[in-house]
Amino acid sequence: MKTLIKLKIEKFEEQGQEYFVATSDELQGLVAEGETVEKVIEIAEDVARTLLELEQENKFKDFAIHFGFDLAYYHFTA
Repeated sequence: MKTLIKLKIEKFEEQGQEYFVATSDELQGLVAEGETVEKVIEIAEDVARTLLELEQENKFKDFAIHFGFDLAYYHFTA
């Protein structure tokens, strides 16, 4: 399943070096930096994937704790 997330990409320049920063209002914690637009998008995809996996894992943990499951016997993968 693919999730579409709008990115805000900004261009910065420091000491003659260009770089790009991507953030998203739709996914808290998503911040990526790269030397090109393509690279910052690639990094942002990896960061988003990780954040979404962690979000799903935390939802599972909350569910398990609420219903009294012993998490030592359950392994969750996204």
